[in-house]
Amino acid sequence: MRLKFLVLSGWTFCLVSCASMPPAPLAGDDFVPVLPRTAQNDPGVVGEKVRWGGVIAGVKPGKTDTCFHVVSHTLDDSGRPVDDDHSDGRFVACAQGFFDPSIYAVKRQITVTGTLQVPTVGKVGEMPYIFPHVAADVVYLWPKDSSINNSGMYYGMSPFGDSMDYPVTPWMGPEIGMPW
Repeated sequence: MRLKFLVLSGWTFCLVSCASMPPAPLAGDDFVPVLPRTAQNDPGVVGEKVRWGGVIAGVKPGKTDTCFHVVSHTLDDSGRPVDDDHSDGRFVACAQGFFDPSIYAVKRQITVTGTLQVPTVGKVGEMPYIFPHVAADVVYLWPKDSSINNSGMYYGMSPFGDSMDYPVTPWMGPEIGMPW
């Protein structure tokens, strides 16, 4: 009995510790701890390597690269942007190649790693804004949370192991709300 407890405890520890690690493309510890709002007016950070993330506010594919306008959010231990009402400012991240705007869509979460460039002057609405500019070597699109959407309806896997393309509210049993 004691051996089972130790084995179960060990597996639990491994699962918990692995859950908070960043995905491999985002791993590393050589990033400068500077926020976008600080990088707006600090020429001393140009050339530094950063790991920033947030919510996509706009996507603009160009001839050779794609630029993302991002509303910055604090990153959790796994490198994923924290979904809250706090922002560290905005930034632009440009990466080589084509990133489809229908996939890398507005309101999706991304984390980028790359090197800070000279800031870009632009606008948010009619307001002038200085955007810190990241030459991104990694653009990591976080998966959508498929278990619940903003309406409170659950999607994902049914109790029978098949995928559900229809909503089931938390209080519905498996026989209620099924399309058949």
